[in-house]
Amino acid sequence: MQTLIRAATQDDIDTLFHIRTSVVQNHLSVEQMAELGITPQVLADSIRDAPCAWVAEVDGRPVAFAMVNLAEGEVFALFVLPTHENLGLGRQLMAVAEAALFEHHDRLFLITDGRDEIRANGFYQRLGWTVVGKVEGHDVRYEKSRAH
Repeated sequence: MQTLIRAATQDDIDTLFHIRTSVVQNHLSVEQMAELGITPQVLADSIRDAPCAWVAEVDGRPVAFAMVNLAEGEVFALFVLPTHENLGLGRQLMAVAEAALFEHHDRLFLITDGRDEIRANGFYQRLGWTVVGKVEGHDVRYEKSRAH
C-alpha cells in the first residue's frame, strides 16, 4: 500500500464531497452541507485563497481529507472513507493540519459531536486534544495547545 498526503486542489472538490458524504458517523448529505453554507464554490474559494486542505491517497486513489480554517485556527474537517479506516490516514492528515495551524496560532480548536458512541472523540483525545466545553446540541469544542 502506497500512501501520499498532498495539498488539495480545486480539481479535488468533487472527491472531497464524495468522501464527506460516504462516512457513517457524523454523516451529512450534500443538501445538508449546503444548508450549513458548505458548497463546492465555498470549498473552491477556500482552497484557492490559502493552503487549507490536504488529501490522503492510497495507491493513487483519494480516500481521506482534512481541511482547516487558517484564520480561525480550526480543524474544520477530517474524514476517511469507511473502506480505508484504521490505516493511520487520519493521524497523518491531522499532523499536517495541526502543523499548518500552529504556524499561525498557539491554540487550535475543532468542534464535533461529543456523544460517547462517536469514535472521533477517542481519536482526538489520543492525539492530545482536550474537551473544553459544550457548544450546542451534542457538539463539543476540543482544543489543543502548541507544545513548547
